[in-house]
Order: sequence, then structure tokens, then C-alpha cells
Amino acid sequence: MGGSEQDYVNEAFETNWIAPLGPNVNAFEFAISNSLGNKINVAALSSGTAALHLGLQLLGVTRGDEVLCQSFTFSASANPIMYLGAIPVFVDSEPDTWNMSPSLLRKAIESRIAEKKKPKAIVAVHLYGMPYKVKEIQAIANEFDIPILEDSAEALGSSYMGKACGTFGDIGVLSFNGNKIITTSGGGALVSENKNYTDRAIFLATQARDEAPHYQHSNVGYNYRMSNVLAGIGRGQMEVLQDRVDARRQNHEYYEHELSTIKEIEFLKEPEGYFSNRWLSCILTPSYEKRESIRLALLDENIESRPLWKPLHMQPVFTHYKKFLDGTSESLFDRGLCLPSGSNLSQNDLQRVTDCIKKIWL
Repeated sequence: MGGSEQDYVNEAFETNWIAPLGPNVNAFEFAISNSLGNKINVAALSSGTAALHLGLQLLGVTRGDEVLCQSFTFSASANPIMYLGAIPVFVDSEPDTWNMSPSLLRKAIESRIAEKKKPKAIVAVHLYGMPYKVKEIQAIANEFDIPILEDSAEALGSSYMGKACGTFGDIGVLSFNGNKIITTSGGGALVSENKNYTDRAIFLATQARDEAPHYQHSNVGYNYRMSNVLAGIGRGQMEVLQDRVDARRQNHEYYEHELSTIKEIEFLKEPEGYFSNRWLSCILTPSYEKRESIRLALLDENIESRPLWKPLHMQPVFTHYKKFLDGTSESLFDRGLCLPSGSNLSQNDLQRVTDCIKKIWL
């Protein structure tokens, strides 16, 4: 926590604004909009997953529609496709950013159109805080007139060519889950330059209640709005967002510097014009066996690390869906490891990690 969170939460209790909505929600949405750019409209929600669910619905995705989805990501990027009865089509990554491959995206779209199954939307992810190839993905989306749902759950504080991640798609999604760069314990947001989208999201997120003196509903709604208490935490967290980004980037710089003598270890570089919040610091090793030797050596020292995301096309629940692959994400999963990356890590903590890894190469 940054320090101000308790004050805003106390304010919610003192004013008896405990129920969803209230001054903290309004102020939190304003702070998010101010961070992303003043033309961005914001709907604070109960989770990033809720934002993805509403985003797909707002883009017109319904039962039986196909949605193109980055395979190398967390399952929450694809689960809402299933909520709507739609069909995910997975697209592999490219090695420069580890995100959706523009060439495979084009191949997937042309293949599906050839079978008279034009995809309804594209779910593109800024993985580990690294922006995807915005210019290339956007050009393809525009060419085929397919909207983008921008999964920026891991990328608050990241930017591409000076513009904040979360602001490139037709709709953007943020997450404030407990493991994100800032947190409201649980929470998320749907953001867009199109106010009609955020207004509709707020309507659906509050049980889709019609304007009437009684309770009347013409649409199926959801209980997805953020509470005034949690939004108070979010207000305080937004005040320290830049501090958290700085801390994560310093972690990454430390790892990269200390492990630079081990030529077999690779780090994901920032292409020119890309700025990553370095939500997680990740390494690539020469092989699965080497990755596991590092992970287990760290575990022996009571240091947690994890493999990179297992691609969704490899997950049991998704294996039978169409996929457009070139082996990139499977190789990244086999060889990649996420190192401890918390904003409160000390230099001694970081040194423990790097000392342990260095011993593997002795």
C-alpha cells in the first residue's frame, strides 16, 4: 500500500458509502482516465474478467461467433468468450514482444473468411506489460473491419509510441487483481474513447435496470460494479502507480545486469518506441531442462518462480479449438521463467535470486 488508501477507505466508512458506487468510485475512474488520457472514459468493475466479458458483449459477440484470441496469455483472456457461447480461435505469438503475431493473425482471418466464418472480434494482449505490435495489429483489424478488445490487464503504466496501453483498442480492459502492478484486492475497469461503450457497460454492470420508479429490466444484467470501499484503495494506489512501475523496471534492470555474464539467459528487450511496466521480470533459458533446474534450485531456497503462461491452445479445456501456430509460444513456455518481481523486493532479495541462478552455471 502507498499510504493514502486507508484515508480513502476511512472516508467511505465515515460517510457511510459502503455499498457499490459513491465518491471513491467516481474519483477512481477520474484518476484512471487522467492516467490514460483525458479522452478516455472509464467504468470501474469488479474484475478484469468482468470487463472482458462486457467488452465482448458490447462488440456484438454472441453465441456461435468466432473470436480471435492470443494463445500465449492467462485463461481469463479467453474464458469470457466461452461465457457468451462464442468460439475461440487461437493465434500464436511473435518473438519480438511475445504477443500476437500479425502474420498469423492475417492468416487466421483469411482462413476463417474463406470458410464464411468472419471473426467478430480480436482479443489482443499486452503480455507481462510489453505492448503488442499495435501498428501492425491495428492495420489488419482495420483492413478486415474487425474490432479489437485490448487486454491491458498486465500493462497499466506501459505505453507504445508515447500513448498509454489500454487506449488502442475499440475497448480496453484493466485489472486491479491482487497480483497486478497496483491493486484494489479485486477489481478491473473497462475503458474506451467511445462513451457509449462505457455508459452501456455501467448499465449492464448494475443489473441492467431500466429507468422506472419500480424495478424493471429489459436486458440481462450483471452485478459487476466496483464497491466504493475497494475504489478507495484504488484511489490511493493510483497515487503510487509511477513508483510501482519504477520499482518493477528497476527489478528487471537488476536481473538483466547481474545475469548478463550468462550468455544462455535471454531477456525480452523493448523495441524502439515500446515502454513496458515490466510487471513481471522473465528470462528465457536454453531448454526445458535448464528452466526446471533453475526453478527447482530457487524453490530449494524458498524462492517462488513460475514458468511463463502455458499457451491456451495447450490447455485441456481449449485443445479442440482452431489454432494458427508456428511454435513460438510453445517454445517460450518450455524455456521461460518468471522471476520474483514484487514492487517491495529489496536488493538483498534480488541478490538471493541471482546468486542462486548463477550457481546453476558454475
